[in-house]
Amino acid sequence: MPSHLPAVTQPVPTAPSGSSHDTTALLRGATASTYADTVRAVADDIALRLASVSQPFSGASRSELQGLVDAVDLDGPPSGTQAALREAADLYAQHAIWFHEPTYAAHLNCPVVLPAVGAETMLAAINTSVDTYDQSTVATLMERRLVEWTAGRIGFALPGDGGGDGDGGGADGIFTSGGTQSNFQALFLARERARRDGVRLEAMRILATGASHFSVAKSALLLGLPHDAVVEVGTDAEGRMSPDALGQTLVDIERTGDTVVAVVATAGTTDRGRIDPLVPIADLCDAVGTWLHVDAAYGCGLLVSPTRRHLLDGIERARSVTVDFHKSFFQPVSSSALIVREQPDLAPVAWHADYLNPAQESGEPTPDPNQVDKSLQTTRRFDALKLWVTLRALGADGVGALVDAVCDLAAAVHQDLAGDPDFRLVGGTDLSTVLFRYEPEGLDPERADALVPQVRRVLFDSGRALVAKTVIDGRPCLKLTLLNPDATLADIRGVLELVRSAAHGLLAGEALADTDEPPCRDVHPRLARGEGETR
Repeated sequence: MPSHLPAVTQPVPTAPSGSSHDTTALLRGATASTYADTVRAVADDIALRLASVSQPFSGASRSELQGLVDAVDLDGPPSGTQAALREAADLYAQHAIWFHEPTYAAHLNCPVVLPAVGAETMLAAINTSVDTYDQSTVATLMERRLVEWTAGRIGFALPGDGGGDGDGGGADGIFTSGGTQSNFQALFLARERARRDGVRLEAMRILATGASHFSVAKSALLLGLPHDAVVEVGTDAEGRMSPDALGQTLVDIERTGDTVVAVVATAGTTDRGRIDPLVPIADLCDAVGTWLHVDAAYGCGLLVSPTRRHLLDGIERARSVTVDFHKSFFQPVSSSALIVREQPDLAPVAWHADYLNPAQESGEPTPDPNQVDKSLQTTRRFDALKLWVTLRALGADGVGALVDAVCDLAAAVHQDLAGDPDFRLVGGTDLSTVLFRYEPEGLDPERADALVPQVRRVLFDSGRALVAKTVIDGRPCLKLTLLNPDATLADIRGVLELVRSAAHGLLAGEALADTDEPPCRDVHPRLARGEGETR
């Protein structure tokens, strides 16, 4: 649909007489009414799109989109705010991927809750940076409160509670840009702890399964560890870390003279949505004194689940935990955090600069809580505001009900597929993923392999549904990642019917190429809609 932003009715602003720049460009008191009109116009346009969109993607080809992008002259004359926003809406919003559409089921992208979107508007306009207190004031205090809230949900002792296993007096943490940064910072902290204990970099090893997030291996590379520093631990048939395999790997590495500096358990693997057995893993880590990091980027929503919180039992014994609120807390990107069990563990991140967070001198009052001392970033958005408003608007149980909804939907889809003659389920899930293959009786397994990327591409090119593909136990399969609490079983059945139709069409096309007798096509050609369907 074309942009519904208002047409340009005023001349493009130019620098006023005697001024070297456009004094109407910045958000300030004098432009407050223009700000309100601008944001309202954009919001109205997006609202109309949300109300009218009928599929997650326009279906425009890569070459079509590249042509639209290349046609914009970024060095051309200014067009004014309204015209520029109209152009952006017709380019970006028109061809964006809409994660709220129930037929979007590809990756770990969630629709977002309205309170968080409202908070996003607030924080974008004020533009707080929460690196130092004198840039953020109450925003820093609100973020600190949310770190404590999250730590409490994990089960960590909080500052002032007299808890904590060491002398740190309780948990701490920092908001980050996402799970990758959180995992990187956790492994950096584990590396620094090992260095303080005299372990050489070349002797450091990190244990994780083959299903752990790629950021584990990438972090080891960036931390200067050896190319073989990440050692893969065996799993059970469902892809969960095997405690027996972990125990044996710990023994094997000790015999080599190397040192395990961290074990990474996953609470919600990307493909299967499986949760490693945290209690026995924690037992082994405690026995050998190694750092346990739990990557709960996907599974962190279970922290507020009214029915499934027990799946995270043992997470409170981790040394550090990654949470991604922009996955299963339904927050706009970005909103993530790293939570540590003991405050001193964050100390290696601290770096003082006189112009930013000077060291305290004798006689000075208690220093302000400058979070740059805990973060790998300096400038950071006040992304915590979105979660704050969400918890106040919906309540923790309300967010947890959304988490339960997507897990319940995945369970229903699994049950549906178990009785479908055309599809084969590839394992189960603890969360909200569905792995499957189009594999009706008589179809050669190698041909079924080849259909996986072809079917995904047909659906993507049509724009009608988005699914993902991955490889499990050496064989490609299709994947649904269900993170839309409003999606219904009927919606997902519709996606599966599109998968079936695409596969039928692809196979029929091959048969047509091999024979003079044209078979029934059973759809495909970009999943053309029936006579009564609209686009």
